[in-house]
Amino acid sequence: MNNAPQLDLPFPAVGDKEGDVVPLDLPGIVDTHVHVFPEPVFKALWEWFEKYAWPIRYKGTTPELLEYLLKRGVDHIVALQYAHKPGIARDLNQYMLNLCRKFSGRITGLATIFPGETDAALILEDAFAAGLKGVKLHAHVQCFDMNSPDMDPIYDVCSRKEKPLVMHVGREPKSEAYMCDPYVLCRAEKLEQVLRSYPDLRICVPHLGMDEYVAYQRMTETYDNLWLDTSVACADFLPTEQVVRLDEMRVDRIMYGSDFPNIPYAWDREIKQIKNARLSRASMAKIFRENALQFFSITPEVL
Repeated sequence: MNNAPQLDLPFPAVGDKEGDVVPLDLPGIVDTHVHVFPEPVFKALWEWFEKYAWPIRYKGTTPELLEYLLKRGVDHIVALQYAHKPGIARDLNQYMLNLCRKFSGRITGLATIFPGETDAALILEDAFAAGLKGVKLHAHVQCFDMNSPDMDPIYDVCSRKEKPLVMHVGREPKSEAYMCDPYVLCRAEKLEQVLRSYPDLRICVPHLGMDEYVAYQRMTETYDNLWLDTSVACADFLPTEQVVRLDEMRVDRIMYGSDFPNIPYAWDREIKQIKNARLSRASMAKIFRENALQFFSITPEVL
């Protein structure tokens, strides 16, 4: 097991300069990790972040935040949210559907569910039938064990309906304010059991599996149904003893994600960091665009 020291939160803001648009010499960009919530949920979330994690640099309504990225040259957004308690998933999924209609062709919306709640599979089936394209879960917030029976209906319906699952099951960033211990719930070997049991289920772990980078890198080399996104992990923000080397990773399983707007630094900080890595143009095209099209079944015609 990786016994790296846990991060000592909260962190201060970063006053780095932001660009007006994405670098023009990059391939088209799909941001696979953008959070959306109704205003009261965002307000409560940002209050939590500023007390326990870091200051939020970008605030506004969800439509304003989506437009912010789109006007700066991000071609397409994968919008994520998560139900922090039972009984709200249907309302959140409807909120996401409304956003998808408002931003037709410019965003791909994922459903959410609270693991273990009644009719979880039916809620997801209804969300998929209405047009949502996958599922987002967050073990730190929802306190689920990815190997528990409560997860089986979610894995089953996603696998059967061929919908991807974005699941924050990396151990970091951990906060003492969480109601559960991510270091107990989130270990790479626990996800490996899921990958083996559901070989047809496409799973993306955000933040490159922070802080078990090496373990997740090795699993992408073994399991074709595992993807990782870069969000925060490639921003040169959180201290870590492990160096992220994208040029040594399986680039057809890495996707760019910003974690916008829940970041304390410039919206394009991570884009610049990836651009400065030692990657071929073909590899950058995979990370910034092509892998997302495959994973989320986004047709290029909508971009």
